[in-house]
Amino acid sequence: MLKRITLTGLLVTIGIVYGDIGTSPLYVMKAITTLNPGYDSDYITGAVSCVIWTLTLQTTVKYVLLALRADNHGEGGILALFALLKKLPAKWLYTVAAIGASALIADGVITPAITVTSAVEGLRGIIPEVPVVPIVVVIICIIFVMQQAGTGRIGRYFGPFMLAWFLMLGTLGVSRIPAHPAILEAFNPWKAVNLLINFPEWFFILGAVFLCTTGAEALYSDLGHCGKRNIEISWIFVKSMLILNYLGQGAWLIANPDAGGINPFFGIMPTWWTIPGIILSTGAAIIASQALLSGSFTIFSEAINLGFWPRLKIKYPSEEKGQLYIPAVNWSLLAGCLLTVGLFRDSGRMEAAYGLAITITMLITTVLLCVWLRSRGVSRILCGVFLTFFATLESVFFIANMFKFVHGGWFTLLVAGIVTAVMIIWHRALEVRSSFIDYCSLKEYAPVIKAIKSDSEIPKYASNLVFFSRSGSPDSLESKLVYSIVRKHPKRADHYWFIHIETVNEPNTLEYEAEIVEPETIFVITMRLGFRIDPKISLYLRQIVEDLVAAGNLDLTSTYPSLRAHGIAGDFRFITLRRKFSPSSLCRRSDSILMRIHDRLRHIGISDQEAYGLDTSLVTCETVPLIINTTSSVRIVRSDGEECKEDAAATP
Repeated sequence: MLKRITLTGLLVTIGIVYGDIGTSPLYVMKAITTLNPGYDSDYITGAVSCVIWTLTLQTTVKYVLLALRADNHGEGGILALFALLKKLPAKWLYTVAAIGASALIADGVITPAITVTSAVEGLRGIIPEVPVVPIVVVIICIIFVMQQAGTGRIGRYFGPFMLAWFLMLGTLGVSRIPAHPAILEAFNPWKAVNLLINFPEWFFILGAVFLCTTGAEALYSDLGHCGKRNIEISWIFVKSMLILNYLGQGAWLIANPDAGGINPFFGIMPTWWTIPGIILSTGAAIIASQALLSGSFTIFSEAINLGFWPRLKIKYPSEEKGQLYIPAVNWSLLAGCLLTVGLFRDSGRMEAAYGLAITITMLITTVLLCVWLRSRGVSRILCGVFLTFFATLESVFFIANMFKFVHGGWFTLLVAGIVTAVMIIWHRALEVRSSFIDYCSLKEYAPVIKAIKSDSEIPKYASNLVFFSRSGSPDSLESKLVYSIVRKHPKRADHYWFIHIETVNEPNTLEYEAEIVEPETIFVITMRLGFRIDPKISLYLRQIVEDLVAAGNLDLTSTYPSLRAHGIAGDFRFITLRRKFSPSSLCRRSDSILMRIHDRLRHIGISDQEAYGLDTSLVTCETVPLIINTTSSVRIVRSDGEECKEDAAATP
């Protein structure tokens, strides 16, 4: 994270944080004029005033001044905020967090499509018959394909490019304000209020105006990359350039009342600047898409570690913090973007689908921020004022955007709904499964395990056996792990390792605790990983073993005489258990359906050995039944007169 305030830090922040909100001038005023082709000066001035005060209240006050302070050890975003609150007793928090994160993902599907399409459509001013859709499809494919190589190298050019972009926005805006200086009256909030009072279809206007602030949530999510102070200071420049451009577009529209059908963003450009302007617009659209994709990868990474999503393959194409790549997410978003382009085909129709999902995210962020403020000791009155003001404002925007539902808003809500369903089902299923896992005392079975180690009649399974435990206590162990070692197939080894992985709220925590239950035999390791840490368990275990050997707590040399004579270390074998829901379970129908859906959703993700970064040649996966009994069991009765003695040696 860029903690120091430097010119380089500010430049990088401009390149990373403001891609989405910085490209909004491409389509906001166009959407506003489309709603009222016969506009007058009061309409345009009022609309620009709505934009200015939306950027001020929604983006500046809520996100820049308030939300950036709700950081999770330097990280921001809706799931990072949820991680701060997940230990609170309010169980509904995980549901609203899932909905908010899903809506942000839906926004990630349509943003690349609308920004790239709006930029390419500028070519119609030069070549009216230009094939926009094929060009857009090619550009979008290039954007997604280049993700797998990482953006570490090109990322350094984002700052200077976006600086040029914002300077262009401000310069073009200033150059057009003299065409109608009265546009400066838009700073008066009464102009916005007057428009909403007098225009019958004010809700449609708000739906279009809201597009100017859709990148505010992404701004909050990028807190971990750039730091609060860099965002706060750079936002002063960015907001100034945006407002100047909106003022310039407004002045141009009033001075050219017959400019119907022309995007005012390109209309304010001098003819000689059209081609460079389109190039800059396309580049800014690509950067905006890139930033949103990086944000989507981060959201899914956090969702996986917080138990909202099946584990996916995560790659790290560069050494830079925050640079990660999730192939399954990348290609799914590409399919969604191409589907968006195919369904809507032009930016005007995409505007109808845009904005509805992100209002849901903003509403939920407001709720979570209110809970966070209360947890920090802020008075109920102040929390109530905050919640009432922003929830009302965003509810108005939400209602306004709901009028877009039949015109395309259904598409983003459909995407958000699918992602939400997976998140909630997966999270709830993990809770149910965890509540029905049996545990036993490890110290009780330690003598049995030690005896197995000494029993030469049992073939040695491996020098070091490593199991993954769900128990957060070194004194207990899942019964199925004991069953695997003792009864299913007695496994003799020199050392038995039980690893418990704990995901903590801090994003970059990487630490462990080692408990020696039985010297030179049983070791319990608790790894605490931040929710943004790549779980390379094999690597971390190797480092832990080196520490134990150095401390004299472990002799890793193989016990095979031929290998020991040459000082060769013993081998490691990992055992993973796959708990499959058993049809013999006696539970509520709802839990049964939930478990079956969970088993289907497992196919979305990857195996434990892939998720934990294990060498698959040294991993054995054992399938064990997960039996959930929440109803009274029925026992068969012997009818031949003989008593049946209960087996005292029932398996755990």
